[in-house]
Amino acid sequence: MNLNVAIIITALFAAIAMMPLTSAAASENERCNAQNMPCLFDDITASIQDIENDRWRDQSFRELAKLHAKNNQTEKAIALIEKIQSPDTQAMTIRGIGMAAAENDLGAAQYNALFTTLRSVADTIDHAPSYAIALTYIAMAQAFAGDDDGAMRTAASMENDALRNKAYAESAEIQAERGDLSAAIQSIIAIDDAQFRDKAYRLVSKIFATEGLFENAVEAAYNIENKYQHSQAMLLIMARQIAPEEISKLD
Repeated sequence: MNLNVAIIITALFAAIAMMPLTSAAASENERCNAQNMPCLFDDITASIQDIENDRWRDQSFRELAKLHAKNNQTEKAIALIEKIQSPDTQAMTIRGIGMAAAENDLGAAQYNALFTTLRSVADTIDHAPSYAIALTYIAMAQAFAGDDDGAMRTAASMENDALRNKAYAESAEIQAERGDLSAAIQSIIAIDDAQFRDKAYRLVSKIFATEGLFENAVEAAYNIENKYQHSQAMLLIMARQIAPEEISKLD
């Protein structure tokens, strides 16, 4: 072989060896390790941004935001909200972030900062029903996190009477689920519709009875003004204790 040809061939092979891989091996090298969370987050973010269907893209960003919040990355979670087109999905994302973060036991100062930011983001939603729903979800998340004063303030700021009362009732349910009778009653007292208030007391009484907290259940039931609703709540409390087979007839 001519010496010059040999040199050229050697140089060509060297150049090929230095070129970026475009084969399946290259794709394999670019994949994330299953335990590499930052890599996985980057990968899924890039994929979601390329989804053409608006609803699917919005829903995917919502789920990603919830994972960020659960992973103690609330700033990244909140930053995704502005990428979502649907006001309703924005509201659901606010709920998801708040509820996921509430499970992390962050501490009062961190929760206050988080819910203040979520409220600021909610205030940018220009669709009235979705905005009201977002505030309801913030109040629920605050109650879930144990920030009862914050939940009361959020609910009280809502202009729509029905949704405001719903926010109080939802907060009371969460407070009952954690066994806090006093907080649940305070939330229900704020409801300004007697029928809605009785319904909330009955549901809270049921929650306490289901958890075996019968004294709390009775206390809630005695706050019910409607005699039928009161009797049904008391019957359920008794059935839980002495006739479990009757429960399905009373629920």
